[in-house]
Amino acid sequence: MRVALLNTGTELLLGDVRDAHLVFIAHEIFPLGLRIAEQRTVPDDMAIRDALADLFTRTEILFVTGGLGPTTDDITRDVVANVLGLELRQDPQLLSSLRKRLNARGIKWTPSIGRQAEVPAGAQILANENGSASGLYLKPNINPQVPSPHLIVLPGPLRELQPMFRASVMPILLSITQVPPSIKRRLYKIAGMGESIVEEAIGEKVLAIPGVELGYCARPGEVDVRIIGERSALDRADQIVRQEVGEAIFTADDETLEEVVVKLLTQRKETLAFAESCTGGLLANRITNVPGASEVFVAGYVCYANQAKIDMLDVDPKLIEKHGAVSGRVARALAEQARAHARSTYALATTGIAGPGGGSPEKPVGTVYMALAAPGKTVAKKFFFPTDRKTFKQLTAQAALDLLRRRLISCV
Repeated sequence: MRVALLNTGTELLLGDVRDAHLVFIAHEIFPLGLRIAEQRTVPDDMAIRDALADLFTRTEILFVTGGLGPTTDDITRDVVANVLGLELRQDPQLLSSLRKRLNARGIKWTPSIGRQAEVPAGAQILANENGSASGLYLKPNINPQVPSPHLIVLPGPLRELQPMFRASVMPILLSITQVPPSIKRRLYKIAGMGESIVEEAIGEKVLAIPGVELGYCARPGEVDVRIIGERSALDRADQIVRQEVGEAIFTADDETLEEVVVKLLTQRKETLAFAESCTGGLLANRITNVPGASEVFVAGYVCYANQAKIDMLDVDPKLIEKHGAVSGRVARALAEQARAHARSTYALATTGIAGPGGGSPEKPVGTVYMALAAPGKTVAKKFFFPTDRKTFKQLTAQAALDLLRRRLISCV
């Protein structure tokens, strides 16, 4: 079935808001054997009408997001009804539900809010438990005079769209697709290897397997490998991937490196602390974004200035004077002192030169040292990430977490 996604919203085209709808919907529908063949983004004006008219003729399932709210620029509901030649009718139950919702929150009722209770004739209402704008499902050819696909209209905010999609849209899609797909998808997340290196290691061998589709997605310090095909072909590909890149795979599930680290620490009943200079608290931020982090994360010390390293973690000033703050010796001291102060099982430390200034011929911008203090042993490593400040921090944090992950899996 040909599937398309139409995003509405001038804010998307201005760059004020990032589109996250494609990623979410594409992942959700893939197990049903559905893939988005086309995505289009239009502003909050009559471009919506033109896009709908065009996509109606070329799709079997069309998702539309945004423009269901109460303000004057929320016109998606009206345009959909107009294109399909359907009357907008106010739904009494939906109107009553809206009034109760706003009353419970102490929000003043305005006539414009009532627009959200207007429904194209024959449309199925998709309940919104996290907002005021309900979604809509309109069956194919709902108006026999206007050929149209399965049309699923959803609110724009992710916190509303995602639970609505899982609760209301997925059952509809299951009834549409019916036959379980034979094509499967596997994902491998790899740390510490560049995209071209990963491709060189596995590309030709995996693509030599008939019926396999192979793709890559690179982000700072990480490469996603996506393989699509029949189960038997995927099993063969899996052996190749694991043999060639092995320990660099930190997960084959849809989880982050920090989630993997928290899981491993939780399983081992061990704890962690950070001493961060150049990452400025990014490691602590990533770890504390993971539910359950409080069971394993003890403390984070952001000691950016040299004096802070001395005051917060008792790093010997002579060590900094002799070797420099950006050095393996200082990284070791930071990690060991953080571990001692926090009484944690492990401690990670980072110290580097993010730039654009501050470098030297011996230590150019992008130089970073990180250390891992563990029971009985502290290891320090030097990396070179010559890039912008933000990416430098991301690469450093990723490398540090992967250093810990590799230590944890080697101890299992």
